[in-house]
Amino acid sequence: MKKIAVIPGDGIGNEVMAEGIKVLKSYATLRNLPEFEFTYFPWGCEYYNETGEMMPENGLEILSGYDAILLGAVGYPGVPDHISLRDLLLKIRQGFDQSVNLRPIKLLRGAPCPLKNKSPEDIDFVVVRENVEGEYSGDGHFVKEDGEITAAYQTGVFTKAKTDRLIRYAFELAAKRSKGKKLTSTTKSNALNYSMVFWDERFKEISREFPEVKTESNHVDAISMYFVQRPESFDVVVASNLFGDIITDLGAALQGGLGFAASANLNLEGVYPSMFEPVHGSAPEIAGKQIANPMAMIWTAKMMLDHLYPTLSHETIVETLEELLIEEKHLTRDLGGSASTSEVGDAICQRLEALVKIKHG
Repeated sequence: MKKIAVIPGDGIGNEVMAEGIKVLKSYATLRNLPEFEFTYFPWGCEYYNETGEMMPENGLEILSGYDAILLGAVGYPGVPDHISLRDLLLKIRQGFDQSVNLRPIKLLRGAPCPLKNKSPEDIDFVVVRENVEGEYSGDGHFVKEDGEITAAYQTGVFTKAKTDRLIRYAFELAAKRSKGKKLTSTTKSNALNYSMVFWDERFKEISREFPEVKTESNHVDAISMYFVQRPESFDVVVASNLFGDIITDLGAALQGGLGFAASANLNLEGVYPSMFEPVHGSAPEIAGKQIANPMAMIWTAKMMLDHLYPTLSHETIVETLEELLIEEKHLTRDLGGSASTSEVGDAICQRLEALVKIKHG
């Protein structure tokens, strides 16, 4: 049995989480996997409004006993974003040394794409984003004069050990993928003359260990343009915390929108639990209306299965999403349909049962 800590969070988090867990339970039964034991935690912005904290002081200690963490969404009006992000998401990511944020950028068959003449074969890559230091390390300070803030310093921290760990993971992933065995580094060393010069040097040094992997380096502004102009040229992209955060939202737009954006926060050493979260945010304006697209949450649940059961293929879940998209009968409003969030989850479970029987007997 796998013990899963569930943090539905805020806004649409509760609605999409219910569908993710619905699909997980159905899939586990269909594939004869051990049952999941889900424990729910009411942490997030509503909890903050009641208690003054996003999670209890011993939250990490509580979560450390679980095999994985599922997170729905975080953020709500009235709670400053730097509090909701840093006191829950970043606290877990950094506290559990979840050094890799993994974001698939894959256009599913039947999903809308804003680019002309681009197919699912053209948009199929993955971004490996640094997740525990870099620009989000939280290092910095204010300068005050007569009680007024007159300057703010935000320091990006790039250590050799953690930068090497991330870049080496990206190279290993590129070496395993069948698409092109290519790794693209995201940099800005023409302007950031310390951090990104260091990043470039580490990328070049580690590339010597992987002669079978083709490499290129693009400045972050250029790679944003290339994502639109030639997405088919990318296989694995590695980026710092800030740059990875920005370009993956652009990547989500290429694959049909944030309703498809799944992610994993991985502790590579297995010392702490990894955390899995869709990245669409809490969308408070539609919360409680049962119109949120649950596909990103379900894809995120699939990524958790990849982590917990790496010797098995779980692509059937993604293929089920594609079948629904092509059929167009059970889609939420953002995709031009009229189905509710729970109706989409039900349809996925029904279709998944048929597809698993075909694929796995």
